[in-house]
Amino acid sequence: MYTTTNEEGILNNYSNEPNLYYAEYPTKDQQSRYAFQGAVAVLFVTSIVLIALGVSY
Repeated sequence: MYTTTNEEGILNNYSNEPNLYYAEYPTKDQQSRYAFQGAVAVLFVTSIVLIALGVSY
């Protein structure tokens, strides 16, 4: 940790910066899994909304 002191004696702490790295583009297998998870999520939310509408009437 990097620490500095100003003229009034107040300490100022700086944290270490993490190393930067670039994300890798997802593979075709990962892309298809993401699409499947999105489809399941859409079906789940749609069913919850339809159930809520059905129960409210």
